[in-house]
Amino acid sequence: MDSETRKRRQNLKVILSESLMVFAVIVTVVILVLLVSGYGINSDFEVERQGMLQIYSSPTGASVAVDGEAPWYQRTNTSKVLSASSHDIQLTSEGYDSWNKTITISEGLLYRLHYPRLFLLERQAEPVYDVADTTFATISKDRKSLLLTNDTTIWTLLELDHTEPRATALDLSDIMPSASIISAEWSQNNNRVLLKTSASTAEWVLVNINNPAESINLTREFTVKFDEIRIFDGSASNLLAIQGGNLVKIDVSGKRISDTIAENVASYDFNGNEVVYVSDGTISLVKIGDSTPTTIAVDQPPTRVFLSRFYEDKYITIITDSVVTILNRSNLTKVYEHTLDFAPEIIKIGANGDFVFIKNDTRVATIDMEALTMRSWNLSLDYGWLDNHMLYEITNGTLSVYDFDGLNHRELSSGVSTGFPVTITGDKYLYYLAGDQLTREVIIK
Repeated sequence: MDSETRKRRQNLKVILSESLMVFAVIVTVVILVLLVSGYGINSDFEVERQGMLQIYSSPTGASVAVDGEAPWYQRTNTSKVLSASSHDIQLTSEGYDSWNKTITISEGLLYRLHYPRLFLLERQAEPVYDVADTTFATISKDRKSLLLTNDTTIWTLLELDHTEPRATALDLSDIMPSASIISAEWSQNNNRVLLKTSASTAEWVLVNINNPAESINLTREFTVKFDEIRIFDGSASNLLAIQGGNLVKIDVSGKRISDTIAENVASYDFNGNEVVYVSDGTISLVKIGDSTPTTIAVDQPPTRVFLSRFYEDKYITIITDSVVTILNRSNLTKVYEHTLDFAPEIIKIGANGDFVFIKNDTRVATIDMEALTMRSWNLSLDYGWLDNHMLYEITNGTLSVYDFDGLNHRELSSGVSTGFPVTITGDKYLYYLAGDQLTREVIIK
């Protein structure tokens, strides 16, 4: 074979090899683009648009059945690619009750289930602390501490995240009136509690849990009447208040009240450093420190307004009579609207912004921000929040629990007393009142 022929063959091999490489790269890129766009191959080897389910549970490692099928390897906490359609999700674990929900997976999107909770079936009720004569109790945000009083100025701090609860007496006689408590709000770092009393002239007291001597009676300190006060930052160093209809900021450390942020404020809420408020029937949005608010146009004068953040998206929830409207904060487009069959009285935004809870008397409606769907049901007046996603109610001494959307109703315990918070601490212990005894059950192995 002459050299010219060999050279032609070598060139042909190089061209063929490089062509195959280019083709492989193109195919790989196309496949990756399709996967990123949510396309996949189903069990029938057909290409279809898919989405993803991300699922966590307590306890971890529960078996996951999708549409009745439960492969041995499918467990929480994990993610799974699913076809863009409705799916029935069921969680089970040996020795526990079960959990299930029907969800809708959207094309190319992630659906997150981070809150499912399973309860140990065999549980023992154990009295752990005598709380006789307690007239008010409030649980910290991390659900590790319980603050108790019997309408005196000596309070008890009960730490629950130990083998045996630890009690510490707090002397608040210098700053606390001998009056019953209307409300309590804990700071995000669980070091302070803002209390409102029911004295003839309501007083607001900010209790320092770690150093009671540094607690402050805000009403006496500033010698003014506050209509409402809320904790503005994680440590309760700054508060937002309504004073004579005006919105102001309280600097706790400097013991100063700011200039008026807004006048004639009927309702307000905040998220981060951003504050939204209703004044003279108009919604305005302002960052603390800025002087010029942004006005948000609405069809009807709103009753109440709320700010929230769900993952990377910010929202404004507007209540107008019985109409609930949710706007995307970035472009003020309407993402959800619904007319209720009752007038909202209690509104709660989920701790992670993942739901809007609305209640009046026994009527309840919850908007699931993950699915942008609403579900309504009835809930008794003796209710509360077991954790950030689960409600409880006490009916004729029976403690029942629900997810925030009213699903997964389960009856847990009997002989439970009302008027006292029920909580879960450390994902392990269930605490409730039975007679005069704070009672504990182990709910996870």
